[in-house]
Amino acid sequence: MVGGSVPVFDEIVLSTALMNQVVSFDDVSGTLVCQAGCVLEELSRLVEERDFIMPLDLGAKGSCHIGGNVATNAGGLRFLRYGSLHGNVLGLEVVLADGTVLNCLTSLRKDNTGYDLKQLFIGSEGTLGVITAVSILCPPKPKAVSVAFLGCPSFAEVLRTFRTCKGSLGEILSAFEFMDATCMQLVGRHLHLACPVQESPFYVLIETSGSHAGHDAEKLGSFLEHALASGLVTDGTLATDQRRIKMLWALRERITEALGLDGYVYKYDLSLPVERLYDLVTALRARLGARAKHVVGYGHLGDGNLHLNVTAEAFSPSLLAALEPHVYEWTAGQQGSVSAEHGVGFKKRDVLGYSKPPAALQLMGQLKALLDPKGILNPYKTLPSRA
Repeated sequence: MVGGSVPVFDEIVLSTALMNQVVSFDDVSGTLVCQAGCVLEELSRLVEERDFIMPLDLGAKGSCHIGGNVATNAGGLRFLRYGSLHGNVLGLEVVLADGTVLNCLTSLRKDNTGYDLKQLFIGSEGTLGVITAVSILCPPKPKAVSVAFLGCPSFAEVLRTFRTCKGSLGEILSAFEFMDATCMQLVGRHLHLACPVQESPFYVLIETSGSHAGHDAEKLGSFLEHALASGLVTDGTLATDQRRIKMLWALRERITEALGLDGYVYKYDLSLPVERLYDLVTALRARLGARAKHVVGYGHLGDGNLHLNVTAEAFSPSLLAALEPHVYEWTAGQQGSVSAEHGVGFKKRDVLGYSKPPAALQLMGQLKALLDPKGILNPYKTLPSRA
């Protein structure tokens, strides 16, 4: 997404694919210790056989490595319920630039002995050290999962639905995703996926995960009844069997694929105050007019994360100039983040100043100089080019 793992100049690619051993799994605590090259989907299968799940789930789970997930602080679809990897990773083994093996591979939930060094490497994109092994906490596998797919008449109703949802569903709410009508049209046109509810300006996908199917169904049923009666949603469908759940999730997960088939895509991954999340999409449609084929907004509403995508027939320097730095300036004006979950990599290193103050950028540069004085680890990435 941001060129973090793409060699641009003279880099050497280091693969951890052969470091794919599971070291241990504790059935009591749910702690998994494994090497960095383990594929996320294979780890998911392994822990699910023992009635646990991985705390993260991504569209790329079939190919991404857990070491890369940690190095990029990957977000994804379970963030709302289980939080970020900064909270789920218990320990790391990291090789530093000088070859020192830093073994902080603890499995302890609590360890208040000085600086929490592992946090430096989570989200550092390989610029401070190479993660070689991970200790990660896996939550128990939910016994009952349900997905509701709803149509909303406006973004104001999407927000009110979210607020009501949090209050009604509480601890069983595991995902709250939204997409606009254009997303649904593109998924239908390019991937031939049918919309399961009547046409609406916005759609939300709500997932619940709990330990008691009857209790969860009662809570979800009561919420849906209220949402329909009060006009928050105009139509909805509910899935409890695995096949239909996958079908509903596909409408959200395959938006990226549909956009790729629509033309050249300009992609932005922003964190914004939830109440302003869609304002930028509306403003950009007016700003770009006919120069853009489509301007769409979708994402993890529960986390305040907007995926803003603009499609065009082909790359256009003038369209890019209309988008940047305008998108970043608008985001900074809302005290948002120019990268919610995709990271910095090569493409966003020079826009960090929109989200980080000069003192923070200076300290990041000092940490890089201390741990990697020769600049050999993922060079040209993550830090501003002047650093």
